[in-house]
Amino acid sequence: MKPLFALPSLFLLISFTYSVLNTGCYSFREASTIPDSIKTVKINFIENRAPYVNPQLSPSLTERLKQKIISQTRLRQTNNDDAHYDIRGYVTDYSPSTVGVTSTNGKSQSSANRLTVSVHMILTNQLSNTTKEFDVSRQLDFSANLTLQQAEATLLDEMIRNLTDEIFNHIFSEW
Repeated sequence: MKPLFALPSLFLLISFTYSVLNTGCYSFREASTIPDSIKTVKINFIENRAPYVNPQLSPSLTERLKQKIISQTRLRQTNNDDAHYDIRGYVTDYSPSTVGVTSTNGKSQSSANRLTVSVHMILTNQLSNTTKEFDVSRQLDFSANLTLQQAEATLLDEMIRNLTDEIFNHIFSEW
């Protein structure tokens, strides 16, 4: 026979677990970061002004940012110039570099490379006539055995996802 106190303890444990799982450790509070007066957003094409241009980067980053903003905020996307929020930006850096070197029989060779991508973003609040500018940057390492084009094929999705998340957090979470 089980003790009588086990049933209430089990109920408390289940209730506590449910409440923790429901609230999570992090919650996005949109209402506190987006004023009620802001209802529309215009997300402009993110240009690529870097010396080296990956032709997939700008369109993919622009589209992913649009999707994230529309799906995770209450803002309505518009192409009108009178949008409450106007978001624009451009890629400032897209460059590979060597980060690891090995020496074999007295000969040095690259063992790891890094792709650095930086984006400058501009958020204009048309209602308050204020502008916020910030930079985001990501570095992704890849094997020196891969060409830049091979590395881009495997790193592009992660790069876009990371940059989009950081841009979104800067705009809406006030990070």
